Amino acid sequence: MASRARPEGFSAYIAVTASYWAFMLTDGALRMLVLLHFHTLGFSPIQLAWLFLLYEFMGMVTNLGAGWIAKRFGLTATLYAGLAIQIMALLALTRLDQAWGMAMSVTYVMVVQGASGVAKDLAKMSSKSAVKLLAPAADGGLFRWVAVLTGSKNAVKGLGFLLGAVLLAVWGFEPSLYVMAAVLTAILMSVAMLMPPGLPRGSKTAKFRDVFSTSRNVNLLSAARVFLFAARDVWFVVGVPIYFYSVLSDGSEAGNRAAFFQIGTFMALWIIGYGAIQAAAPKILAARGKTDARIVEMAVLWVGLLALIPAALALAAAFAGAPQPWLTWILIAGLLVFGMVFAVNSSAHSYLILAFTRAERVTMDVGFYYMSNAAGRLLGTLLSGLSYQLGGLPLCLGTAAVMAGLSWLAARRLRAQADNSSTNCPATH
Repeated sequence: MASRARPEGFSAYIAVTASYWAFMLTDGALRMLVLLHFHTLGFSPIQLAWLFLLYEFMGMVTNLGAGWIAKRFGLTATLYAGLAIQIMALLALTRLDQAWGMAMSVTYVMVVQGASGVAKDLAKMSSKSAVKLLAPAADGGLFRWVAVLTGSKNAVKGLGFLLGAVLLAVWGFEPSLYVMAAVLTAILMSVAMLMPPGLPRGSKTAKFRDVFSTSRNVNLLSAARVFLFAARDVWFVVGVPIYFYSVLSDGSEAGNRAAFFQIGTFMALWIIGYGAIQAAAPKILAARGKTDARIVEMAVLWVGLLALIPAALALAAAFAGAPQPWLTWILIAGLLVFGMVFAVNSSAHSYLILAFTRAERVTMDVGFYYMSNAAGRLLGTLLSGLSYQLGGLPLCLGTAAVMAGLSWLAARRLRAQADNSSTNCPATH
């Protein structure tokens, strides 16, 4: 049947997805390598947060300009550039000298992480924009394709967290970086040779001022995205991993290695589960046939539910006072539930940004939206180290609840597009 045939552009979609998978595997591994390696060197929670701040800030800057760059030079160029810059960042980290002072080490790693942030958001913007251009319009194709790309990406990144912890425990910091750089180089060369046609070329008429969206919905959704990702990264980046390390490690070398494996496994399972839920979000929301207005209503409902979870966990942590075995198990269970609810929210956002934008503005609006995504991670990263150092786990989780509440306030002001289009098929009025 014709409806069963692979849509035009499917091969390009597969190549883009494979490239994005390879990138996110190394991105997740690098984050875990840096976090655990420098924690064992004696970095404080705030210093650890500083290591990732430039990464997130450069993600904001990159996304602001990446839409224009892609419009000007083409999506394949920005995708290849992201992979190449990540390879250079991995190799640069191998030059870190432990004889350097703390200030020099922090500055150097921040700069390299900043380059990695540029790379990540070039690759992300290219991949997400490609979905809008390649996905079939009928039968809910856009929501399904973006859910599969986003969900699978996060599952792969989760494996990267586990990979990073395993590589650090088995091979150490520097050899692990060389291995990842070599694998990513092979992926880049393969994709560059095999990438089929299907993605648009650049246009010299693109204006940089066009990166700023004039759409009320795009701007509100971007604001909701800032606080949604801040709600996650407040606990995800520094607070909870360091809390788990304090509970799991006895300070010995063997104890450190065991803690690395356990923390890496939890973070990996969280991300993998989050990715699986994202991929299944169209089914969870029963999105087929629903209008954009209904998808907006469900996005508001789910982010409201999300805010309640860290609030409850913060109360449990405050009641416990000091680390307790029962608190650790409640924390694990609560954060897994948080991941499921967060995944549905994130997937709904990823659909809505593509539904709200027009094909001729897709790289611009997606770049602006993911600039907001990076701003949320930047805010969450800073608050993660700060809140954990000032108030421990209760303040860290309480701040996450506040961020989710602010996301709810922004999301509830969204309105469906004028055509009130359905995720099942184009509007037919």
